[in-house]
Amino acid sequence: MSPKTETMIGIGGAAESTDMVLNIGPQHPSTHGVLRLKLVLDGERIVQAEPVIGYMHRGAEKLFEARDYRQIVMLANRHDWLSAFSNELGVVLAVERMLGMEVPERAVWTRTLLAELNRVLNHLMFLGSYPLELGGITPVFHAFREREELQAVMEEVSGGRMHYMFNRVGGLKEDLPLGWTQRARAAVASVRSRMDVYDRLVLGNEIFRARTRGVGELTAAAVHAYGVSGPIARASGVDFDLRRDEPYLAYGELQSALKVVTREEGDCLARFEVLLEQTHNSLDLADACLDRMADLAPGPINQRLPKVLKAPEGHTYAWTENPLGINGYYLVSKGEKTPYRLKLRSASYNNIQALIELLPGTLVADMVAILGSLFFVVGDIDK
Repeated sequence: MSPKTETMIGIGGAAESTDMVLNIGPQHPSTHGVLRLKLVLDGERIVQAEPVIGYMHRGAEKLFEARDYRQIVMLANRHDWLSAFSNELGVVLAVERMLGMEVPERAVWTRTLLAELNRVLNHLMFLGSYPLELGGITPVFHAFREREELQAVMEEVSGGRMHYMFNRVGGLKEDLPLGWTQRARAAVASVRSRMDVYDRLVLGNEIFRARTRGVGELTAAAVHAYGVSGPIARASGVDFDLRRDEPYLAYGELQSALKVVTREEGDCLARFEVLLEQTHNSLDLADACLDRMADLAPGPINQRLPKVLKAPEGHTYAWTENPLGINGYYLVSKGEKTPYRLKLRSASYNNIQALIELLPGTLVADMVAILGSLFFVVGDIDK
């Protein structure tokens, strides 16, 4: 019988100074999209973080150049699939500004109402899915119930559940169905009556608060440095909202109902609180729009357009306060029926860059809490 040979390999203290590279993702599209995080770890602590994007890139900005001004609404609709109506809104505002076109008053107020309903739909998804990512499954069932009530009225008016395709250059696709405003008002009231579940079930949960308070603190300086906007920026004390500071649509007449929610802490808990309070305020704004629409005289909801729509030569920039932050379209026209250039500034693209600042120094266990609190959609990054 041959003797056994044993080999001992010693690594000494080398292992203690060896960093480990950990890939998180690319994740499946059933999450908020296909994102990869490349983390460098020292034990359980993150030393360096790099968001790797591009897995869903569809070249929308290049496709804008090959579609006419009616067709680009479909492309603009899809980059943030939770904010489809708001995405459409920005691009038609840019084209209308180039044309010097005035939109009928009924269209202005209806657009404002639908934009706020779309904001509630977007926020409800994150209000339900964020606790789910931290291990609490119950809130997401509540969120989807409330979403279904609002989805029903949005689908009735537009014909679409996610991609509404209801905006048109010059107004909206068609007039509202008979009795729709009453059904919309009932849906808003129903959703508002159950919103306290997030205060009690989520914010009142000591485990949720322990996982989010003081975690992932984003400073106001970092917000400005990375161009972060929307609820994430306001949770860090950056008091900026285009609906108040540069009003568009009917927001100039809604200042008494509009509340810009801010926090100073800049942590995961503050971001969730801002999102929740903003949802309450959007329901109030929706009611204010419905009140105003009830007093409007009958009239058109869109402008008649020529068969071939051409924007005059020039350029313009239209930005809106999308649910996730500032959404901007820079339109350059050479006088043709298609844009010469249409550059999209999406909210999630800037917001996700803050991970470079947020994750280093934190524990791996807190990574999911920080990532989920940035409320992003990857299609909005990979535009």
